Amino acid sequence: MTGVPASAAGGPSQAGATGKASAVGSSKAGSSRAGSPKTGGSNAGGAETGVQGGAKSPRGGKIAAAAVNQASVWNIANLLTMLRLVLVPAFVALMLADGGYDPAWRSLAWAAFAIAMITDLFDGHLARAYNLVTDFGKIADPIADKAIMGAALICLSALGDLPWWVTGVILGRELGITLLRFLVIRYGVIPASRGGKLKTLTQGVAVGMYILALTGWLATLRFWVMAAAVVLTVATGLDYVRQAIVLRRRGIAERKAALEETEA
Repeated sequence: MTGVPASAAGGPSQAGATGKASAVGSSKAGSSRAGSPKTGGSNAGGAETGVQGGAKSPRGGKIAAAAVNQASVWNIANLLTMLRLVLVPAFVALMLADGGYDPAWRSLAWAAFAIAMITDLFDGHLARAYNLVTDFGKIADPIADKAIMGAALICLSALGDLPWWVTGVILGRELGITLLRFLVIRYGVIPASRGGKLKTLTQGVAVGMYILALTGWLATLRFWVMAAAVVLTVATGLDYVRQAIVLRRRGIAERKAALEETEA
């Protein structure tokens, strides 16, 4: 026998395929041939579930994106920056405790200052290495750096351990360079130089030595370390001014050339 009945040739798989096609959108196939109403109902339910899932997906996507953004703020780099901000008032309290001249309190203040300076070395590296850079970090990190250094310098000068002109030179340079960066940001970004990093390290060591109640040759050594920090502060500040002038001139020249090319 060569003839095969149509029902046998199709088999259950053909009937199932026809039932699926009917559930998707083909109204030609009869419900009696496609299978029982259960099959149609389950497919309809699946379609309804798919529609509902499709309707909820944009909202779910927004929630997921918001969760990711919120989690990105609470990364390890930003937590270290927050720790430095919290350490600023703690450092001031320890530094000025019992009149500001007790060696034990000064040692605790030095510990708080050292932790702040060490975390300053790590938070930026972690943010860049693991792609943890956030808008909060960009704003809070320089604020935390200048806050702990400014608090230490002001406390030392207020206690008479450090001349006010040294504090004025260092803080004036930091605030001036920050303002200069904002003024020339339309033309480009002034990159941090090796001299600037060396200046920060020297300042940290010098201020740390002044926080401790040192005597003898260590007291003499801290004077020369602070002198080196002041020299680096002034030298790197002048270099940043030079870079800003060059960057501004280059930016103006490029804009002028682009304008002339557009007009031509």
